[in-house]
Amino acid sequence: MVDSSSPTRPKPLVALAISLVAVVIASGVGGLASTTSAQDYQRLQQPAWAPPSWVFGPVWTLLYALMAIAAWLVWRSGPWPRTRPALTAYAAQLVLNAAWTPLFFGLGWRGIAFAELSVLWLVLIGTVVLFFRRSAVAGWLLLPYLAWTTFALCLNFAVWQLNS
Repeated sequence: MVDSSSPTRPKPLVALAISLVAVVIASGVGGLASTTSAQDYQRLQQPAWAPPSWVFGPVWTLLYALMAIAAWLVWRSGPWPRTRPALTAYAAQLVLNAAWTPLFFGLGWRGIAFAELSVLWLVLIGTVVLFFRRSAVAGWLLLPYLAWTTFALCLNFAVWQLNS
């Protein structure tokens, strides 16, 4: 392990704070895009296996916490040239993550949201692989997020089809 407290990099606690702020921003963008998403979700025709709207808040809180810790572990795993690919993929998936709610709820573009979520899913798979290469723990921490995103992809498709 390389000393991650070199003068060119933030101290570990500052890096953890940056990682937490990044997920708060990603979640905040989604929240601002549709303040009525829980009500909108309940009005949609849904498959029988769709979870109630109250499930999403606790699940995403846990997933965002795991994501932030995973990114922090990758950041700590070596110098920037070695961690850059994994953290760049992570940033890309965060942007895609933030874009989904405005597409699905804010604009009501269920099909485009499905396509966007498909791209997120692919980028997330790459991120998980890159995280595992830097830190096995970081990779494992992203697996619940990948599982949830896989579920969300199926749910998005079903809701899109039921509400076309």
